[in-house]
Amino acid sequence: MDSFNATLGDRFLLLGFSDWPQLELILFVFISIFYSLTVFGNTTIIALSRMDLRLHTPMYFFLSNLSFLDLCFTTSTVPQLLINLHGRDRTISYSGCVAQLFIYLALGSTECVLLVVMAFDRYAAVCRPLHYTTIMHPLLCQVLAIASWGGGFVNSLIQTSLMMAIPLCGHQLNHFFCEMPVFLKLACEDTGGTEAKMFVARVIILVFPAALILGSYAHIARAVLKVKSMAGRRKAFGTCGSHLLVVSMFYGAAIYTYLQPKSSYSESKGKFVALFYTIVTPMLNPLIYTLRNKDVKGALWKVLGRGTD
Repeated sequence: MDSFNATLGDRFLLLGFSDWPQLELILFVFISIFYSLTVFGNTTIIALSRMDLRLHTPMYFFLSNLSFLDLCFTTSTVPQLLINLHGRDRTISYSGCVAQLFIYLALGSTECVLLVVMAFDRYAAVCRPLHYTTIMHPLLCQVLAIASWGGGFVNSLIQTSLMMAIPLCGHQLNHFFCEMPVFLKLACEDTGGTEAKMFVARVIILVFPAALILGSYAHIARAVLKVKSMAGRRKAFGTCGSHLLVVSMFYGAAIYTYLQPKSSYSESKGKFVALFYTIVTPMLNPLIYTLRNKDVKGALWKVLGRGTD
């Protein structure tokens, strides 16, 4: 083992799915397809939001941010995973690993905040419809988007700095990318103090936003139930339901991964949970938001030359 570690030097071996070699080819094919659909779906959302004037609204401004975020989020891990599944070199440099950890945490943290902003947008649209355009002023939308990205990168900087201060023993990461819980497994010393600080940061970036979103939707549900028109109720529940489904998938997987103690974290389960929120969720987001959305479908048909102004 010592000679093996000496050979690796300052590189880490990403074991990935080597425990299940029979799955590697299947995973390579399906992940390639899912990644292609993710790129296509999210790029389409961004393009339509910029091309169609009817989509120049706060809701689609934030949805474009989410789509761009998902593109970056999945690209920060999937190409590395495909190389590992297909090729023989499964190593990554220490600096590359830290960079991947920082970018991944930054994008994930940004999505946590951005989903809160989108919930606030839906709250204003449903509960304050007469004042919606005043509340969701373009300047405020830009400030909220910038704050989401800035808050995500600040949180990542804090957690990555804490992680880099921990001495590591070993060069094998039982994962397909450099994720925080797997890094902590390599710690040479007791990490109780550092984990406590990280836990506080995670509660702020995960639990607090989730509570705000649930609070917003409690007010939204109360307002929707007061609407006498069934068509109005269906429209409100359809739009808000899409966002709530995305929130449930993202926060459920993130809370499972990041809010459990290091001792109870299962690396095997963690890999498949990570596959879900790094590949499946970014692929599903465009479908969830547009499947029942007449504005987006109308914009798409218009671009394809089948719609009317």
